[in-house]
Amino acid sequence: MKNRSDKTAPTERRRKAKAIIAALKRLYPEAKTVLRYGSPWELYVAVVLSAQTTDKKVNEVTERLFKKYRTLDDYVNADPEEFNREIRQIGFHRNKTKSILGAAKKVKEQFAGEVPRTMEALRTLPGVGRKTANVIQAEAFGIAEGIAVDTHVKRLARRWGLTNETDPDKIERDLMAILPREDWLHFNFRVVDYGRDYCPARPHPHEACPLSRFG
Repeated sequence: MKNRSDKTAPTERRRKAKAIIAALKRLYPEAKTVLRYGSPWELYVAVVLSAQTTDKKVNEVTERLFKKYRTLDDYVNADPEEFNREIRQIGFHRNKTKSILGAAKKVKEQFAGEVPRTMEALRTLPGVGRKTANVIQAEAFGIAEGIAVDTHVKRLARRWGLTNETDPDKIERDLMAILPREDWLHFNFRVVDYGRDYCPARPHPHEACPLSRFG
């Protein structure tokens, strides 16, 4: 996905994006995922489990899971039914069992036991789309090929007038066009924290939100 040039990016949106980023940095000088993990592989597992599930629930499940399955080979050799029982509290647990155990074999056989770093390679793993790949790249490797667009980013980017799109890929393109590249890495994490702490999707006194002046 190529970033549009500054000439095609709306000047006003770039100015607003810069102000929003500055405000988010003041609120969240340290930005990272709240998912708990000890390695890039465990981050992959946690991110896949987090789809349509709260991070709090994922952390509860992985606290036990990561003690039982300590190495990549533990996942490669895992019994699917037993693994599924370990994550049964997670939504879509059977599909996620299939993705995670399939990815373990692929990482071992095709990537020498190491979670790949590139967007292209990450997206060959089961359960990984652009959003998941962006999160893994940013959190595990400090790499930003794009910007993860989850429900918080989608909702708030539209509220703030940074995009009019509804498709995550198109929203990502709009954000890449107006955000300085050095801010791609942590934008998602800061917006997610802001959405949870101050501006949730549920009804609330929006005028009290710290960034309500932006929309």
